[in-house]
Amino acid sequence: MHGKALAPEYQGALTKMSVNSSLTDVLAEGLRHLREAELTGSRQEVARCGLAVAEAHRRLGNVEEADRAWKDSYRAARSAGDQGSMAWALWSGGTLARQCGRLRLAFRLLELAADMGKRGGDIVARGYSLAGLAETGRIQGDYRTVAALHEQLLAEARARGEARHTVWALEGIAQIHRNTGSLDSALAMFEEAAELAGAAEDRRGRAWALRGMADIVSLRDDPERALALLSEAELTCREMKLSSALAYNHKMRANVLFRAGRYEEARAVYEQALGEFRAMTEPRGEALARLGLVKSLARLGRDRDETAADLGELRRTLDRIGLLNAREMVDKAFAELGVAPPGGAGEEGGRR
Repeated sequence: MHGKALAPEYQGALTKMSVNSSLTDVLAEGLRHLREAELTGSRQEVARCGLAVAEAHRRLGNVEEADRAWKDSYRAARSAGDQGSMAWALWSGGTLARQCGRLRLAFRLLELAADMGKRGGDIVARGYSLAGLAETGRIQGDYRTVAALHEQLLAEARARGEARHTVWALEGIAQIHRNTGSLDSALAMFEEAAELAGAAEDRRGRAWALRGMADIVSLRDDPERALALLSEAELTCREMKLSSALAYNHKMRANVLFRAGRYEEARAVYEQALGEFRAMTEPRGEALARLGLVKSLARLGRDRDETAADLGELRRTLDRIGLLNAREMVDKAFAELGVAPPGGAGEEGGRR
């Protein structure tokens, strides 16, 4: 039995904040309580309030502010000898690193966070850190390594009745199934995640699940239903100020339009998503939006050599970030668009 979704990253004076609180409200409250904690000299409370500030900034796409905030939170936690708060700060830093495409740093920080959570006896911080490691591996495309960890975390979340974590794990496994061709099971898991998130009042989790459902529905040639699902999710993204989720929602909308052969509409929405990803310094989303834009322009009659050059540049970018699955998408785009890789196939094949 699952209860209502909770936001364990909102700690100390911020525990009153809901998982559905607007991020601008979380940031304002976090900064207010952070100033109060600094005045009272409570390093533990500084660490806890600073974590909420870091997470609000990260989700709003304020990368530099988020980077300063999680590091300040970690230093405060360390000075207080609070290993649990140190683990949460490291988790926030690792999550930010993944968002910024720095996957090696993300792995390192999340591994430290998981270890610190274990040593500090904070099982929730450890669980979130292990989930972060699983998600980083999944985003990288290393499904073989992280599939079992996703399943383990799903079982643990179900056993503890943690709705939000259960939703996350279901969505992660569903994405692995989708990317490996098991569309039926992927759709079923996205639907279960959406239903559970709705029952637990986890609006953010439901918005991501609806996006996953839209992807599968679109692949099954029902673009109108897919667009309707994305429109529902977009309302939540806007109301909660979920900048990253909104950009990925727009990127998926462009995908749906592209698959439906509506290339001019797709081009416009890919350009919108590209601008949103660039504004928040999210290179993974930027690269995926660029890929969609290049494909749309090619379908609209763009010069083949220019298309090939752009795809080659994207291939190098994705190699540098380490996104194996996305790199395969670029390789497929060469074949799909009938253009040859500049310099010959496999030019960057050995680079990771």
